[in-house]
Amino acid sequence: MSLRTELLKSVWYAFTSLDTEKSGKVSKSQLKVLSHNLYTVFNIPHDPVALEDHFRDDDDGPVSSQGYMPYLNQYILDKVVEGTFVKESFHELCWTLTAKKNYRPTGVALPNQDAFHLWCLFNYLSEDTYPLIMVPDEVQYLLQKLFTITRSEMGEMELGEVLSLEHGVSVWQFLDLVTSPKILRSISMETLSMAIQDIYKEIIQDVLKQGYLLKKATLRRMWTERWFVLKPKVLSYYVSEDCKEMKGSIAIDKDCVVEVSMWTIQTGIRLQQSGSASLHRELQSKRREQREQRELRRVAREQELQRLTELKSEKERQHRELEQLRESQKKAEEAMMQEKLKHQEQQEELQRLLTGQLREAEEASNEPKMVN
Repeated sequence: MSLRTELLKSVWYAFTSLDTEKSGKVSKSQLKVLSHNLYTVFNIPHDPVALEDHFRDDDDGPVSSQGYMPYLNQYILDKVVEGTFVKESFHELCWTLTAKKNYRPTGVALPNQDAFHLWCLFNYLSEDTYPLIMVPDEVQYLLQKLFTITRSEMGEMELGEVLSLEHGVSVWQFLDLVTSPKILRSISMETLSMAIQDIYKEIIQDVLKQGYLLKKATLRRMWTERWFVLKPKVLSYYVSEDCKEMKGSIAIDKDCVVEVSMWTIQTGIRLQQSGSASLHRELQSKRREQREQRELRRVAREQELQRLTELKSEKERQHRELEQLRESQKKAEEAMMQEKLKHQEQQEELQRLLTGQLREAEEASNEPKMVN
């Protein structure tokens, strides 16, 4: 998923949250405010002239998403540079707008931070089509990670219900699903919150591994406990696990050598060598490829089934036509036989008439003639 695709998903939620009448359009004044906020969170120079010119008051009325896209692309997204802004602040802006209007939990309400993290995870794993949905495979993948971290098990009934979601779920349905009694039956809210935070760090922040390690100082050569965070491109270490004060970092590149076998560091090196920026983007891409392959196989099976059905229908049609032909031939033969019998009867009747007439003629000729 490209940076633009990732950003557009969150912007889509922000735009639709401003569409209070669900008409597919948003007032220019609201879009002006949204654009101003996007300039700020993306750390790009404001262009007040373009902003006022594009959203000036006139008689055109509200703007649709298609009408907003040219401005959004040209004046905002084209100027965004990854690494120059805090992604979480941007996503949190869009979340705040959409949650205020749309998050209406039917059961247990998640703490705002947990709901926000799940919303980000949903966007990450959702399809790149609008309206955004998460397909059953990705729902199952995320729920299984939650169950694994909380040391719980996903029952067959819950799994069956997830896989039966033929068209996927929206983010609001997903949030309700996570807090449903069937999912939370053996998980406390505190445990769930910790699991959501761990998955968020792993998938969204690309954290391969984190924890305390002892590091030898460069000058004093003393061992000091530091909180290490390993990502695909860098191994950073902090004073404590709140990650507020970074003490240093080690770039992960092709020249790195691992003296002790550590899967996580080797994974980071492998991702660098393969040109991949994220382990979970790579895994997501593979899952999508598998789904596409399954879909291709499904379509192929349906096409083959359709072909066999059509072939069977054609054979049945030909069989019916043959039966109809045989029936017609049989009726024709019966008609010919009846006609033949009728003709034969007529000939026999005619023969009898002729025979009778001849007999009468002979009898008439043999009778004695009277003399006057």
